[in-house]
Amino acid sequence: MGRSRLSIGRRVRARLRGRGPWLPRTRTGRRRAVQGVVLLCVLALLPATWLFLTTGGRLRTTEDAPRTDVALVFGAGLWDGEPSPYLARRLDAAALLYRTGRVKVVLVTGDNSREDYDEPDAMRAYLTRHGVPSGRIVRDYAGFDTWDSCVRAKKVFGVDRAVLVSQGFHIRRAIALCQAAGVTSYGVGVEDKHDATWYYGGTREVFAAGKAALDVLFDPDPRFLGPKERGVTEALATARRR
Repeated sequence: MGRSRLSIGRRVRARLRGRGPWLPRTRTGRRRAVQGVVLLCVLALLPATWLFLTTGGRLRTTEDAPRTDVALVFGAGLWDGEPSPYLARRLDAAALLYRTGRVKVVLVTGDNSREDYDEPDAMRAYLTRHGVPSGRIVRDYAGFDTWDSCVRAKKVFGVDRAVLVSQGFHIRRAIALCQAAGVTSYGVGVEDKHDATWYYGGTREVFAAGKAALDVLFDPDPRFLGPKERGVTEALATARRR
């Protein structure tokens, strides 16, 4: 038993010294392995770097957002049928943009793929409680992800220019994707306390940036496109008559 334990210990130590089958045996091999790991890290961070460099000039606050017709608010989950705290902060910012006259219509985009889960209606109800008239709120029920929301805003709702509202860690990706979809976009990044959800969202964005780059490169169709809708056009017509 003692000899067997000694043999196992020697094998473990040998592998840790680089003699094991999962590590290169030579110094050149180990150097190439390190270079490969570094290259993979650089490639993984390239999409995030692209987002950072290409969207910085389009970041705004609720105080200096350009006056435009439409604010586009992305869904961020429901808790017991009500907007999650993160989504509520996005909606608060959109309501402020409306009340201060910086936007005329709010387009809320989210997931309604199940009967028991309806982000757009919950978002609309929240906005009406915070001073946005129901006639100025348009709902997109097929905003299953950021790319789908941006493409549908352009192709289905006819939005050419918008102020996007989301969390700070997500807003750059939203701007880049909406720009690629043909919507001239500026983004209001809502700040939050740095809790576990915030750190998760920030980490997730590193990987989501890769998907964003592929979306821009290959321009895929949304999961559901559907016919054109006149909700935004009619809401703007109502706003202009007043």
